[in-house]
Amino acid sequence: MNGFLAVLIVLGLVTALAWLLRRGSLGALTGRGGVISVETAVALGERRWLLLGLTPTTMQLVTELQPPPRVAAVEVRS
Repeated sequence: MNGFLAVLIVLGLVTALAWLLRRGSLGALTGRGGVISVETAVALGERRWLLLGLTPTTMQLVTELQPPPRVAAVEVRS
C-alpha cells in the first residue's frame, strides 16, 4: 500500500510540473528565452547610440553603436 501511495504522489507531482511548464509559469526554466529582443528604443539625441543591458537590479553599457548613415531626402516627380 505504501508503494502504491508513493507512485501516486510521484505521478501527481509530474503532472503538476508538466501543467506549470505548459502554462508558462516556469517558462524561464525551459530554455525558450534564447531570443534577444529590443524592448524599448528611446531617442536621447543624435550624438551617441548606446546598447544597454538591463536586469531587474542593474543597468550596464554593452557597447556604443555607430549611427546609421543619414539618407538625403529625394524628391520624386511623376
